[in-house]
Amino acid sequence: MGARAAQAILALAPGEARQVGPLAALLETKEGGQLFIQGWATHSWGLGDQAGRRLAAVQLLQSGAAKVAEVAEGFDTTTVTVWRWQRAYAEDAVAGLLPRQHGPKRASKVTEKVAGQILALNREGKNQRQIADQVGLSVTTVRRVLGLTGPAVRLAAAEPVERQEEDSAEPLVAVAPPAPRTEERRAARAGVLVEAEPVFTEGAELPLLGLLLALPALAATGLLEEASDLFGQLRNGFYGLRASLLTFFFLALIREPRAEGATRIVPADLGRVLALDRAPEVKTLRRKLAEMGGLKLGSQLMGRLAHRHAQAHPEAMGYLYIDGHVRVYNGKRALPKAHSTRLRIAMPATHETWVGDANGDPVLVVIAPLQTSMVDELRELLPELRRLVGDRRLTICFDRGGWSPQFFAEIVAAGFDFLTYRKSPLRSEPKRSFTEHQLERDGVVHSYSLADRWVRLRLSQRHKGEPKTLRVRQVTRLTPDGHQTPILTSHSDLAAAEVAYRMFARWRQENYFKYGRQHFALDALDTYAAVVDDPTRLVPNPARKKLARRLARARLGLVEAQAAYGAAAVGNQEAQRPTMRGFKIANAAAGQEVSKAQKVLRSLEAERDHTPNKVPLAQVRPEARLLETERKLLTHAVRMSAYNSESALARLLGPLYARSADEGRALLREAFRAAGDLRCANGQLEVCLNPLSAPRRTRALAALCELLNDTETTYPGTELVLHYSVKDHSSLTSTAPLCQ
Repeated sequence: MGARAAQAILALAPGEARQVGPLAALLETKEGGQLFIQGWATHSWGLGDQAGRRLAAVQLLQSGAAKVAEVAEGFDTTTVTVWRWQRAYAEDAVAGLLPRQHGPKRASKVTEKVAGQILALNREGKNQRQIADQVGLSVTTVRRVLGLTGPAVRLAAAEPVERQEEDSAEPLVAVAPPAPRTEERRAARAGVLVEAEPVFTEGAELPLLGLLLALPALAATGLLEEASDLFGQLRNGFYGLRASLLTFFFLALIREPRAEGATRIVPADLGRVLALDRAPEVKTLRRKLAEMGGLKLGSQLMGRLAHRHAQAHPEAMGYLYIDGHVRVYNGKRALPKAHSTRLRIAMPATHETWVGDANGDPVLVVIAPLQTSMVDELRELLPELRRLVGDRRLTICFDRGGWSPQFFAEIVAAGFDFLTYRKSPLRSEPKRSFTEHQLERDGVVHSYSLADRWVRLRLSQRHKGEPKTLRVRQVTRLTPDGHQTPILTSHSDLAAAEVAYRMFARWRQENYFKYGRQHFALDALDTYAAVVDDPTRLVPNPARKKLARRLARARLGLVEAQAAYGAAAVGNQEAQRPTMRGFKIANAAAGQEVSKAQKVLRSLEAERDHTPNKVPLAQVRPEARLLETERKLLTHAVRMSAYNSESALARLLGPLYARSADEGRALLREAFRAAGDLRCANGQLEVCLNPLSAPRRTRALAALCELLNDTETTYPGTELVLHYSVKDHSSLTSTAPLCQ
């Protein structure tokens, strides 16, 4: 029997078609597109028929032939866009899939006559708000006429234009230079300009446009709103409070947080983001910072931001972590010294007390005198923390620096709970007391070997009738190497694993200090200004320290003289006789040395007893200085807002990016420096960013933009609503319109 010829299996779709899931294939040509399901052509649409193309994607998804991610990849879009198509189809059927109409919907109010009137009023020196009120238009329209007079007049004289396709929009100029605002700067030099109003420069491929991503998170911190309410209006000039704070905020996001960082950024690039022709210079930033610092409202601003943070994140305010931070000073001024745990040396420094929430985000910072103990700082913070959280139960977490059983009793009496390490020496827990505990947080399982029991701490009974002891709970952790870490808390309702987890979460605050030093110049010297230290402040007496050294040497001399006297008594031949007369004669000199050493020691002890432990600073260091704190509090407030804004965006990015725990902040740092296109249209400020370094990052950023668009945040000082989008990787090399 002859061999049979095997027939090749026919393909279920053309060879150039893209596979969409296991059952479907998509073929797109210059004439349009077709969708095949198991070899059957189920959908077909012509070139430019966006509604038909979107309908095919939605019905493919509804039929179950492909998943959302497969449809998004096959139709070269994002999953968020596919979900948006599906929602629009469910609400308005096919009509919801039609592309939105862009451009003006009616004849423009800006006729040639109105445009001429606007230009004439501008030459008279009136600001844009006054011009808008007089001609009956919005400030945005007036700005557009002043910045783009020719196109605006031509558009008004022509018939109403209806843009049927997005391709009909006027092309943007690549890296458009901002128009010089010479007249306003002249008015600023004359002292008649209150503040330059924001005017945007439209254009394509504008650098640093990704900084605008942080504005919704900045609005949640309340920095601009609270600062405007506190400081009011700065002195007349081109750069006002809004521009100054935004400049510091944007510089912090691109890791140039100091005023000197403005020298490393192209002024026009940062100026476009600020809606100005160029960013302020270093001397201007320093002058504005000095002006705000002179009002001495830094502590009030910090308190207001803390209250805004508590309102925005109530779930993170149940546990507050308090820790001291030593900011080392390396200059030439005579500053008091403090011990730096990180550097393991005493150096001139400024001491700060930081308060962080359960997420590790900073909430409040207080600059305290160096000689203030941790217990005193915590005691002074209690009223502020009570105002911060209201009547809710609050747990204060701190390290061994705040150890004081008497203060623990004060915390409990004030309606707080505490969580800290045990400091005093104690016996180790027996191995049989430890049991294994597990706790799951954020998808991570934490395992501990813990011993749990109640103990009593002895109190100093100051008044009759006060309790002598305080009953607290002790949870001890056993590590694999046998080390035991005892934790004390007033909580009786928490599981032992929860107590250990909350205590060890204190390292989030240490991580913030490290991250802040590296990225936000936490320890930077933002001003060279110094103030005279309080001359009446009591400081350790250096004479007492010298006496202590002399006493140590005297005691050592006495011990050596007594040793020599004893050695002479043992080895002297006269000691063998029935009497000691000969020994005393032979060792008279050694006995005199002992007597002399005892006399010197008694004299030094008497002098020490009459020497005070502390004396006024004026007697010790009359030239002592302290670093000026108001400007540092202001920069702390701005950088805290920048860090918290970045943290808020990172948390939004968590569900959208699989590697957000490791790369989330790195992705945001790249996004902040991304270039893009900027356009003002229909009351919106359209920000279309370039793709990032990897497609997965670009998809995550696109999904983040969708979430930010839902906030409908307006650009500070304007009524323009921010709208974000991201270009596809393929759009950079194709002739297709960008940012659809």
